[in-house]
Parts: sequence; C-alpha cells; structure tokens
Amino acid sequence: MAVLTKDMTVADLVELFGPMPAGRIRTNPAPGTATEQDVIDVEVRESRLCELVDGVLVEKTVGYYESYLAVQLGYFLAGFVRRHRLGVVAGEAGMMRLSAGLVRIPDVSFVSWSQLPGRRVPRVPIADLAPDLAVEVISPSNTTREMERKLQDFLAAGVQLVWYVYPEPQEIHVYTAERHDVLTIDQELSGGDVLPGFVLPLRQLFEEPEEE
Repeated sequence: MAVLTKDMTVADLVELFGPMPAGRIRTNPAPGTATEQDVIDVEVRESRLCELVDGVLVEKTVGYYESYLAVQLGYFLAGFVRRHRLGVVAGEAGMMRLSAGLVRIPDVSFVSWSQLPGRRVPRVPIADLAPDLAVEVISPSNTTREMERKLQDFLAAGVQLVWYVYPEPQEIHVYTAERHDVLTIDQELSGGDVLPGFVLPLRQLFEEPEEE
C-alpha cells in the first residue's frame, strides 16, 4: 500500500471519498497536510477549485451539462430570493468554511439575510458561514461515499435544506435533518421552510431550452 503521508494512506482516502478518480486528489500539498491557504493558492494560481476535507484538497469537477443545470437552478432561485428580499444566492465558486479546516463549495447556495451582518455579501475568498440551502449537481466523477460525506458535513454544519440534482435519471433528492425525499420529472421542487413559496416543476429545469 502506498503511503501518502506518515498519517494518511490510499486506504484512508478510499474510506473518505470512495473510488474517486486519482486526478481529483491533489498530491501537492500531500494529502492530510493541506490548509485553507492552499485552497486559495490553487484557485489563484491555477483557476481550479478545491474543497478541503481532513487536510485533503479535492478538486471540484463539473461537466458542461452539470454546470448548465446549476446555472438554471441558480437563476430560478436568485429571481425568487431577490423578489422577496430574502438573502443572496451564490454559484459554483462560492467557497464556504463549514467548520475549522472544512471548506465546501456547493454548486448553488442560498444564505438568508439573518446570517449576513449588515446585509453585506462577504468579500473574503472563503466565507465563514454555512448556507441555509446547499445544492449539488451530481457529476459522473462524484462517488457515493464522497456525496454521503458531503451531506453529513452540510447537515452537521446546520444547513437546513440540501438538494442533490441527478441529471440522469432527472431526479432531485431532497434532504433535511429529518427526511430524504426523491422527486422525479413530473413532480415539483419546493423551498419548504427555507424558501416558503418557492416552487419549480422539475420538467421546467430539465427541459431543453428550445422546448421552453
């Protein structure tokens, strides 16, 4: 077994993230030794986004279609949030410190004004807050274990609502601390207690642009 640091092995990485493509795990700095400054440095130097989990830099990969879906969902959310003056919506580069040494980057996130003193959008590279809503559009390189761990991190940090968007088979999995619901193409996505009144038919999200 290859030892990556004196404390972290390949088996440790598989336990954390599942059988993830090796290219998504940054080896410089060595897994287990990375810091928030490394997250910032990689983004500035290489324009690559990495999450920080247990001292490991994990590259965030989003395909073209996944990015398209994230933008579309963000568009619907941002319009609703702005009309009702609820807070702010960020996109797939919005880095957040969920706890010390844990940086996550949801594909879309909503943060209510109650979390933003003075109703000002943070001007720092990594915002020190957990969103009210976190959205992830699942890509082929995302492993089940990786996304299970990410969900645990979101809920443990106090995220009230999590949406996992699956481009195929056109489903959205809705998570709260109490339940897990699976919505299919003929159903509607609701903002629940986090975004009361927000409703989006899944067919409207997944349909091709010329079909609108």
